[in-house]
Amino acid sequence: MKRSLRHLLSIIGILLLAVTGLTGCIATPDSVGGEPGAVRIGTLRGQPHLYAPYFMQQFAPPDTTYEIVLFENSPDIKNALASGAVDLGVLGAPAMLAGIAANQEVAIIASAADGGSGFVGRPDIRTPQDLRGKRIGFPAGSSQEIALKLTLRAHGLDPETDVELVNLAYSDMAGAYTADRVDAFLSAEMGVSIARQAGAHQILSPYETPIGATNIVLGGNGRFLDEHPDRAGETVQSFVRAIEFMKGDHDAWATGLVETFGMERAVTDIAIQNVMLRWELDDEFRQRVTELARQMVEFDQLPTAPDMTKVFRTEFLDTPASR
Repeated sequence: MKRSLRHLLSIIGILLLAVTGLTGCIATPDSVGGEPGAVRIGTLRGQPHLYAPYFMQQFAPPDTTYEIVLFENSPDIKNALASGAVDLGVLGAPAMLAGIAANQEVAIIASAADGGSGFVGRPDIRTPQDLRGKRIGFPAGSSQEIALKLTLRAHGLDPETDVELVNLAYSDMAGAYTADRVDAFLSAEMGVSIARQAGAHQILSPYETPIGATNIVLGGNGRFLDEHPDRAGETVQSFVRAIEFMKGDHDAWATGLVETFGMERAVTDIAIQNVMLRWELDDEFRQRVTELARQMVEFDQLPTAPDMTKVFRTEFLDTPASR
């Protein structure tokens, strides 16, 4: 276990050094607007299912620059979208639903990635009943929280009384597992694959609930979409092409993650196999998002569900790139 902890700390150290070295060319929330006239796109640090913005520039129209703005969590991206600090954002669907329910000027304009989650834990946890009385990590307010509670209920466990739920940041999951602060967790990559490298195994699939593998979307600031529809459409086309490129070249995707964030290649290769890239807003996807909104109300993430007629704006996908 000590060797696993040293290995994990080494990975984290490399990641921090890599991000520090990137601050000259990638904005943070405090330095948004470094590129005058650029389209500002928010995303999260070090998560393979939110990496598409890094490939968008190669598909940009002439004289268009995409400025990547790094955030620590999806609610922060949603708030930046609502305020206009960024124009578009790749983020978790629950954050967007919360913003729309609060009447913020944001909308989902494409999907981005399904999956990217895992329910992993100690080797001695072999069956759902072995989870009884265990400490289980989860990120509050996320699709993973909904998936965890639905999964526990489906196997006869009450999330409130039969297990001890521990709210943790995504970046803390693997460390909490390795340090014995939790016995299991349902969270997002890269923590899932790092924990698996440290001896954890998949306990149950997180995708066999009514919300399926629903996770990441592309969101837009309403004013940007209304005032610059052509530019918004071109940016969505670049996003679609970036997603298709990544689907066809996993090596470039993994190499990009390693070079950008200093990730370990073996862990990265495992993680991207757990991500289902997508961009479509088809009926099946929208139904799953509608179910996600319903479950967010059920589990007190939202006081009321958003008006689903205001959640999606599909017109930016009606382009040659996405047909």
